[in-house]
Amino acid sequence: MKKIGFLSFGHWDPEPRSPLKSAGETLKQSIELAVVAEELGVDGAYFRVHHFARQLASPFPLLAAIGARTSKIEIGTGVIDMRYENPLYMIEDASSADLISDGRLQLGISRGSPEQTIGGWRNFGYGTDEDGDGSKLARRNTETFLKHLDGAGFAQPNPRPMFPNPPGLLRLEPHSPGLQDRIWWGSASNATAVWAAEMGMNLQSSTLKVDETGEPFHVQQAKQIEAFREAWKQAGHARTPRVSVSRSIFALTSDMDRQYFGRGKEADQIGQIDNFRGIFGRSYADEPDRLIDQLQKDEAIAAADTLLLTVPNMLCVEYNVHVLESILTHVAPGLGWR
Repeated sequence: MKKIGFLSFGHWDPEPRSPLKSAGETLKQSIELAVVAEELGVDGAYFRVHHFARQLASPFPLLAAIGARTSKIEIGTGVIDMRYENPLYMIEDASSADLISDGRLQLGISRGSPEQTIGGWRNFGYGTDEDGDGSKLARRNTETFLKHLDGAGFAQPNPRPMFPNPPGLLRLEPHSPGLQDRIWWGSASNATAVWAAEMGMNLQSSTLKVDETGEPFHVQQAKQIEAFREAWKQAGHARTPRVSVSRSIFALTSDMDRQYFGRGKEADQIGQIDNFRGIFGRSYADEPDRLIDQLQKDEAIAAADTLLLTVPNMLCVEYNVHVLESILTHVAPGLGWR
């Protein structure tokens, strides 16, 4: 059975006609959507992280709130930009959210997407000019994060502490056992997918990838997944890794669906992103029977164990529940996902 989650970008817009006008409304509706999604049987509630934008940013208060209101659904990110993070403080935040949710955190991290500002992470006080686009900084922070996530002690204790210390070197607290196996790397290329496997992270692959061969997006993404799994095998990790892909998929079952998405993007798109040629995967929007036929031909969806459905969060909770329920009811069973 394939796991099916939703991925929200958490947009809002203060314009008078906008259904979501503030960050507060978006955060509260994100919690409500996760609660109802769990009731529907959705497997995961995932959220994008963008800085300097009218979108969700600091994820851990939201993830902790969802963890406290739910009991089964996975909660995660797709992805946290590691250029902006203090990796040790992030361990404390992530472990706290994971403990609140009883071990349901699935944390997607990466170098991040194109910037709203020039060198935005430097405004947070991180990195130097030598880091270029921040890719080196993101990897350094990730390596530090993974190194200390296992709970091993590394800090020298004060001989005259305010509170008694346990023996030996001190670790970060709180510690959440098992969280290290639930870290994902958001990869846009074959090379970074291989690196993620070598580092022992799960793989998140989105609807954007470096165009490395000129083949259709889903074919390139399937080959990326294959390269990741081969690298994982070569690295000799004991556990089986997880792989997710993201898609915009809408089952047209009502007049409102057809009004919003009846003219979906039916072909891959090519564009220049930062300093590379990117290929953007198509959207799927059709009557359920035709949608099933189309999705059966998507090689990357077939190769992944988890599918994240991007949701139009600005259309609010009720409509997004309808979008998710339509997929679970009319599409997933026809593909053997349920």
